[in-house]
Amino acid sequence: MARHITVTLESRGVSALACLLDEEAPRTASAVWNALPLSSPVFHGKYARNEIYHLVPAFAETEPGRENSTVTPIPGDLCYFQFDADVLATPSHAYGGGEVPTEKHGIIDLALFYGRNNLLINGDQGWVPGNVFGTVVEGLDEMAVACQDIWMGGARGESLTFARSDRT
Repeated sequence: MARHITVTLESRGVSALACLLDEEAPRTASAVWNALPLSSPVFHGKYARNEIYHLVPAFAETEPGRENSTVTPIPGDLCYFQFDADVLATPSHAYGGGEVPTEKHGIIDLALFYGRNNLLINGDQGWVPGNVFGTVVEGLDEMAVACQDIWMGGARGESLTFARSDRT
């Protein structure tokens, strides 16, 4: 039976329903499912284009490693990225207000891609493949409008939440 999660922009009151890709990314989907709910300030992608994401301390008992990874996510993809704490502490990333967890075990970036033509390359690090662990099945159009508002209007005060859904 398929497992579903919701991805919500709390202040904007917009949610999308996503199906976990248990067959394609079983380790990543399970790690995320077991850690839910996860909520923290939202960011809009600088390099990847049509992406919103949040950063949380590493949560997997065993890091899933690469599976079902891509550098060209499509609209509706949910991606998991693992970073060492010092990787995001560069001036080019412009995090400076305490938004980035400083856990010694790493930082997890959970992202939703809402539009086309994304390319996961970073000027400081090169290619940044992400594990595609879920896909949005409802609400992507409304979420895309809210994501564009974050891009043009700002992310301050907005939280992104990934939570289990009881939908089957």
